[in-house]
This record gives sequence, C-alpha cells and structure tokens, in this order.
Amino acid sequence: MIEPPAREAQADFAPDFGQRVLLTVDTEEEFDWNKPFSREAHGLNHVPALAKFQSFCERMGAHPVYLVDWPIASDASAVEIIADAVSRGAADIGVQLHPWVNPPFDEELTIRNSFAGNLPRELEAAKFTALRDKIELAFGTAPQIYRAGRYGLGPHTASILKAGGIKLDTSVRPLFDYSAQGGPDYSAHPLRPYWVDEAHTLLELPMTVMHWGALRHMGVTLQQAGGPLPKLLSALARLRMLERIALTPEGVTAAEALRGLDLAIDQGLPCIVLSFHSPSLMAGLTPYTRTQRDVETLYDWFEQIYARLAQKGVNSARVEDVWRAAKG
Repeated sequence: MIEPPAREAQADFAPDFGQRVLLTVDTEEEFDWNKPFSREAHGLNHVPALAKFQSFCERMGAHPVYLVDWPIASDASAVEIIADAVSRGAADIGVQLHPWVNPPFDEELTIRNSFAGNLPRELEAAKFTALRDKIELAFGTAPQIYRAGRYGLGPHTASILKAGGIKLDTSVRPLFDYSAQGGPDYSAHPLRPYWVDEAHTLLELPMTVMHWGALRHMGVTLQQAGGPLPKLLSALARLRMLERIALTPEGVTAAEALRGLDLAIDQGLPCIVLSFHSPSLMAGLTPYTRTQRDVETLYDWFEQIYARLAQKGVNSARVEDVWRAAKG
C-alpha cells in the first residue's frame, strides 16, 4: 500500500518559478485494453503521429515529456522522432514501465503483476534498469523522470528510482483508487508536489486531478464513502455538486478540463501536470479516439487548454525547471 505523505513532506518551490505546466505523454505501444495482458499482442502503428504532435506542441509553446516504455524505446522510428525533439531542447525524455512487455520476463502474466510495484524487488529493479539503460542508449541522455505503467508504485519503487538516477516521479494519480485490481489507492493523496524521502532526492509530482463543485471541500470523504455506491457519485456529478476532473483529453471534455484548470490555478498549484496516452493520436487505438473526429477533438482540447494557460500567465516547464525550483 502506498500511504499518503506526511504534511511536512510538501515541497516548497522557488518564488520565481511561479506557476508552470508540464505536459506528460504516456508514450507506449497500442494494445486492446479489454483483453488480457500479452507480451506480443501490440502494435506501433501510431508512431508516425508523434511527429505531427511534436510540431503541434512547438507551435503552441508546449514542451512535451515523452515517458517511453520498452516497445517505443526499441522502435527506430519512434526513437528518431523523439530524439530529434529532445536534442533540440523541444522535449524531454522519461521512463514508463509496462512490466508485461519489459524484460526480464520472469513473472506470471496477471492483472496484479501489471502493476510493477507488486513485483518482487529484484524483478522490478531489473525491469526498470533494463529500460532506463535502453532509453539512455537510444536517446543519448539519462532520463530523470518516471511514471509507473498503470500508476503502479510499490514499496520498493522509490529506492529503485533513486538508485537509477531518477529525480522526479509522476506516478501518483490523486483521487483514483486501483486497489480493486491489486493496484495502489491514491484517493487520499495530495495534489501538491512532495518529497518522497527526507533527504529530498526524489520529488513526487502528482498528476493533476481536481474535485470541482459545491461539495469539493468534502470530495475525498464523499468519494471514499461513495466508492461502494457509484450511483451516489454519479448523481452528485450530474447535479454538478461534485465532479472529479483529471486534466487529460481522454474522457474529459475541454469545458470540464477548463473548470478544473481554473481551480488548480486559483489554488496556486505550482506545477500543473497534463497527461494522455500516445496511441490516442491515431483513430481506433484507444477508447478515447475511436474516429478521426475524436482525434481532432483531442487536438482542439490542447488548443483550448494552452490558450487558457497563456491567458493566465502559466508557462511550460521542463523537467529540469521543476527540479531546480523544488530544490531552490
């Protein structure tokens, strides 16, 4: 179980950092989310779409952080597209561990084992190290940020990341609970960045998820109480009394996201973290972009979000910017 941090662990950012936004991309293979996990049943058909997305980001003033997993790091086309952006300082590279497609393959393929933090320490470390080294070799730079696939942190992950030179983790998804599948429960985790260790060598940068509505100040309590009663939470959402808004174009409309974004800015969140999965850049590969019109809607979502960020004076951040501000 991943426990919420103590209040004193909250990270204080340098005053000149202001408020920034970090765009994270779970850059991964395509697979059928409704079928059992497989080591082979996946594709990389959407990889060419990464070039269009990178150009879009540069025109918009966004700085994507590509959190790549084993199949992406093994694909020459993906490496070429992303490495070019990284070499020009137009993007950052990070690690995303999908244990079911990442060697060594010593575990049984189960839902529980799809959360890397559930694996034995030696196996989780071996998979992470293999991927981290592969990324450094492929992209010519050592990754400094990590996200566990399926947000699957475990009791040994922090020590593994620190040993591998990772400075920032962004696996925590506040207000979400994956314990029914054997994963972590983040329903009571804070939104603000915090230090994982007393030595301040690993910073947790949670994904941005807001409770919005008249009952938002009771959101965590109501969500935990309503967990077994999903109709209660659905009713509150329909009445716009309590909505859980993740800042992602996947399953969240631009109007909803703008409400959550405004709230995050008003609350003074130092670093707003956006996220989505790279296969959504191509129609028919995820539940969120089944048609080309859905893909166009995804791009429009980002246009609207970054227009609001510009209006509010919130600039893009690089991984190193976040780290220096937290240490400063």
